[in-house]
Amino acid sequence: MSSDSVTAFEVNGRNYQLPSQPVVVICIDGCADEYLSVSMAQGRMPRTLELSRQGYRGMVRGALPSFTNVNNAAIVTGMPPSVTGICGNFFLNPDTGEEVMMNSPEYLRCPTILTTAAKAGRKVAFITAKEKLRTVLGDGVVSLNGMAFSSEKVDEACADTHGVDNAESIIGKQKPEIYSGDASVYVLEAGAALVEQGKANFLYLSLTDFMQHKHAPEEEESLAFYQALDDQIGRLLDLNCVIGITADHGMNAKNKGDGSPNVIYVECLLKEKFGDGLRVICPITDPYVVHHGALGALVMVHLDNLEQQAAIADYLMSLNGITEVYDRAMSAKKLELAEDRIGDLTVLCGRNVVVGRTPPDHDLSVLKGGLRSHGGRYEEMVPMLLSRPLNESYSAKAVGDPRNFDIFDFTCNGA
Repeated sequence: MSSDSVTAFEVNGRNYQLPSQPVVVICIDGCADEYLSVSMAQGRMPRTLELSRQGYRGMVRGALPSFTNVNNAAIVTGMPPSVTGICGNFFLNPDTGEEVMMNSPEYLRCPTILTTAAKAGRKVAFITAKEKLRTVLGDGVVSLNGMAFSSEKVDEACADTHGVDNAESIIGKQKPEIYSGDASVYVLEAGAALVEQGKANFLYLSLTDFMQHKHAPEEEESLAFYQALDDQIGRLLDLNCVIGITADHGMNAKNKGDGSPNVIYVECLLKEKFGDGLRVICPITDPYVVHHGALGALVMVHLDNLEQQAAIADYLMSLNGITEVYDRAMSAKKLELAEDRIGDLTVLCGRNVVVGRTPPDHDLSVLKGGLRSHGGRYEEMVPMLLSRPLNESYSAKAVGDPRNFDIFDFTCNGA
């Protein structure tokens, strides 16, 4: 079927009306709204400012935990974690009792917008900076004649597994260092090139948050990075793409007054007071420890003896820096999580705090210049920008409680 003849498709109970122009949704990983505000005010993002003035700019609520896998899964399905089943980057598998990464498509419990668009005949490209997202969310795209590859391992892309051979030739650059801003810029460059070459017309471009972990919005490194992103957003605008931009989570400094990481070691404290028979899981855990040292603003507590649950919850809430503690049922209801993939207790902390397991579980030596991280309530609100103005119906939705995982809906249906 020709992509030009496809006007709509339905997935996970939502309908998506397709414009005739290429659709590009961008997730700027870790993009708290102040990064855009500061960069625009400094004149470093003129094309993105143009986009927001001609279209729409507002704030939306992300999914909790405010981690990468959780929110990217929500964005590409249009569904919360209770439906996707992706409740962290890392979890305690109840079937095996093992602590494992959620980096396999077997963990995703619903179809994606990307595969459905490919089935409808669109030329789909899913490009991410982080390989971990390609493996969990790119399943099925390639078998439907789409492309799915990461800038982290672009040199390993081949037609059978990624939908493209010699992917580095798309923009004529070798793969970038993953711990760099270049890894994100590369994603946008590749996406723009694929549109220019007529090889893709329905794209999801997901960046990495290394720069946001390392630099505050007003630092020159951040300003230069966002200027480079703006150059590529401008390319996409010049290609007449319909563009939607959001983030998976925000970012905050998590340091004490002396600049050292402000950590509550939850497992240490609980075992000291309640003994063994419990385990703390840090769902932020992923291969990119240089970003955050596996320290985020939310942890799960698994208990051998549920009779202690109420006492442990009360104790945790008494600690300075802990802001929310929920049992399994309330976590599933209040935080929209899959009940069988979370702990007996979910623990969230304050804006300038992170929670961890024990000191040996977290290598603080990798954190140069202090810690910036995410995962909790204070990184939940993120920007949403659209290249076209909203119609009356979606203007009303925008003043309600829009979510970052509504971005494909707003981009396709909101004009």
